[in-house]
Amino acid sequence: MRYPPTTKQVLAFLAVARHLKFLAAADELNMSQPAVTAQIVQLERNLGLALFHRTKREVALTPEGRDLVPLMERIAETLGAIVAASEDLGTGRRGRVRLAVLPSVAASILPGSIGGFRAAHPGIEVEVFDVVAEEILALVKADAADFGIGPRTSADHAIAGEDFLTDELCVFFPADHPLAAEAAPELARCAAFPQIVTTRSSSVRGLLERALAEAGAEISIAMEVAYMSTALAAVRAGLGIAILPRSAREAGNAEGLLSRPVGAAGLPRQLQILTRRGRELSVAAGLLRDWLAQGRAG
Repeated sequence: MRYPPTTKQVLAFLAVARHLKFLAAADELNMSQPAVTAQIVQLERNLGLALFHRTKREVALTPEGRDLVPLMERIAETLGAIVAASEDLGTGRRGRVRLAVLPSVAASILPGSIGGFRAAHPGIEVEVFDVVAEEILALVKADAADFGIGPRTSADHAIAGEDFLTDELCVFFPADHPLAAEAAPELARCAAFPQIVTTRSSSVRGLLERALAEAGAEISIAMEVAYMSTALAAVRAGLGIAILPRSAREAGNAEGLLSRPVGAAGLPRQLQILTRRGRELSVAAGLLRDWLAQGRAG
């Protein structure tokens, strides 16, 4: 039975084939001559072939040995490429990061942060999935995203969270709206006007409904939309007001609209960096996570 060569055997074979001297090959490989000889003997045994003619005066390749030289060179090139790629991946000179984030984050703070990160780490590619909170958790849990940025919407122990930033829900309305005269209208006051709301699958809708329940207030829904940009367009068209994250101003066209915090205490929304518990991030993903965390801390 024949066996594939080991890395040491490939390198020993090529060194001897280049020099046709075991001592010179040993010097090149920083090995002893007996160790190189042992590698060649074992290689010939594994392959069932004589690869070198050896006498006291000379070493020469056999015809089979000559035929194997280009194949062995390709193996050595592949091994070298693996080592080089491993070094690049291990030091962050290259890599790929898959990031799942809320659309509001993807359209506000993320582009500038990733722009700075790519300038500092040009060999790392960043793929962004802008999805709702539940999909962020699902992507991270399925290892389809390296990490996510969003609210912790469930107590799933498979997900670990690290505080990233605190967003705040604000009420958006046209400049001529009655709320324009109020610095921080209470939620019950905002509930008196028709509302443009996001779908029930969104974390913003969940936070709004919990706040309404605590305040004992109810709203009249004028329109339900999937995207904050659509909600802002509906507000501009006079269809109602919208309670959305402050970052919605950057995520959509808020031209002509005003915004105010909701109540003196506001409606904070804690966003976290979400990772799969027990899984180490790749070097590239760790670099991006640290870059984002330090950027927000700064």
